Amino acid sequence: MKAVVLAAGKGTRMRDLTSEMPKPMLKVLGKPILEHILEGLIFTGIREICIITGYRAEVVESYFRNGSAWGAKISYARQLVQDGTGKAPELAKSFVGSDSFLLTYGDILVKPDTYQQMVNRFDQGPFSGLITVTPGQDVSKGGLNLFDREFCLQRIVEKPAAAQIDQFRKEGWLKPGEPVWYNAGIYIFRPDLFEFTAKLQKSPRGEYELPDAINALLAAGHRIAGLEIKGRWVDVRDPEVLASLEREQG
Repeated sequence: MKAVVLAAGKGTRMRDLTSEMPKPMLKVLGKPILEHILEGLIFTGIREICIITGYRAEVVESYFRNGSAWGAKISYARQLVQDGTGKAPELAKSFVGSDSFLLTYGDILVKPDTYQQMVNRFDQGPFSGLITVTPGQDVSKGGLNLFDREFCLQRIVEKPAAAQIDQFRKEGWLKPGEPVWYNAGIYIFRPDLFEFTAKLQKSPRGEYELPDAINALLAAGHRIAGLEIKGRWVDVRDPEVLASLEREQG
């Protein structure tokens, strides 16, 4: 299995911290966020990694180079236009070839064994993809994931309004006492994904959205497994989260 890491954005919510540096290169405990991610992937046995760079791409590329210092083979693809998460993976299409690949955003921190759990779950069935989720987050700020009894994905709803969530409760999608599943931003896909990212139309936000491609995969009959991330999951979204990570280890 290969890995694709999306690290093209500036991270505007980081304010002045990203004036000279892309967000994935901000340090947590003395190492860039991206280095923590790569070490987890390598720990899992994934050695071929493509990093999608964009804003201040040279900072990422000059730090990791070809990956040999980490015992990996790292290549790069540049996203020149920041037009959404749906098109970014396509830049790695030739790198992926016919292999399955783990896809992660470059600002999500999890325990290294999370990636191995993902691979194990993906290998349990004839799945075209796997999506990770975490409970207890505000789904109005991300993706709400709806699953069947086998914890296979049925639908993603991006940033649902309160009225939508109430409707899902009435329809039985969300049950009392059960978690509301928030999209955790780490996936596994077969190359089938690219058939659907190629057909994407821009969302009302003016971007190509990865959840739209995932919903299209589902509509075409593909099965996508779900996996709850247990333990550490951190979206390093703003300076406050970054500071809290440092305090945890202080």
